[in-house]
Amino acid sequence: MSTAKKRTREAVTLEFPDNALISALSGPHQKHFVRLEQKLSVRIAMRGNLVAIEGPARERAASVLRALYARLEAGETIGTAELDSQIRFDGEAPSIGVAAALGSPAVRTWAAHTTRARSPAQATYLDLMRTHPLVFGVGPAGTGKTYLAAAFGAHLLYERRVERLILSRPALEAGERLGFLPGDLKEKIDPYLRPLYDALFGVMGESCLKLMEQGVIEVAPLAFMRGRTLSHAFVILDEAQNCTTAQMKMFLTRLGEDSRMVVTGDPSQSDLPGGKAEGLNQALSILSGIEGSAVARFTEKDVVRHALVTRIVAAYNAVENGAGVSRTLKRAATKDED
Repeated sequence: MSTAKKRTREAVTLEFPDNALISALSGPHQKHFVRLEQKLSVRIAMRGNLVAIEGPARERAASVLRALYARLEAGETIGTAELDSQIRFDGEAPSIGVAAALGSPAVRTWAAHTTRARSPAQATYLDLMRTHPLVFGVGPAGTGKTYLAAAFGAHLLYERRVERLILSRPALEAGERLGFLPGDLKEKIDPYLRPLYDALFGVMGESCLKLMEQGVIEVAPLAFMRGRTLSHAFVILDEAQNCTTAQMKMFLTRLGEDSRMVVTGDPSQSDLPGGKAEGLNQALSILSGIEGSAVARFTEKDVVRHALVTRIVAAYNAVENGAGVSRTLKRAATKDED
């Protein structure tokens, strides 16, 4: 038997002390182990509290399982998304920082809920929000820009490091005119703000309703920000690619004492006339290098929605860049299977 074949058949054996956590680690009908086998081309066998891993990528698979077991010990839950993200982190660990490689500490958004980055770019995004009062999150749809910003804002609120959480976005139709909407002012603007409500409910659950009634959490159109000074607050501007230059300047200058601000957007999806994200692009240009501000950039490989979304984003980017769509789709599909 050749040396290569011997190495392939060598196994890494892990011992986990808690049988209940091992069951959660393997998943229903061991579906987590099956997925890990498919992703890394390894073989996994479990006997009691011992897990044996065979294959060339056995060390990487072992690292993934150790990290997931540590999450379970910390009281977190894991599913397919968490498994995939840990595989991604472990695969890119040599080229990113230690904090990013570990997925950054979990962000507790409420007593019974935590959120953790699912890609190295998301981990960098969270780290920048921890260290900078102004952060821009720029990239395609599905990369978690708004969700993570809402999660970190809820985390600061939970830890009483800010007094208010304020979310805003421009009230601009996405390529179609809705005409006159029925109802009072709140009923008219709520459809534009629904994505922000979705993000809040995703990270805080029903507890955000009480805080909204108390005025601790505020969701409002960008136009309502004029003339205000937002102090002791975490402020999020979503869909910033739809801001004009004047609107962006107005919003950025609302930043008050002991406040932090996150601006998210995708310059390729602007609904402004001409399709140019003038406000966002100018802000990114003139604030580059300014002390206290930072930019987290995402690409299609950071998409954490359905795998098809990654391929859709890649296809559109290929058209915009003049590349072959079929070639880009094939490359994205290959990465998805790795």
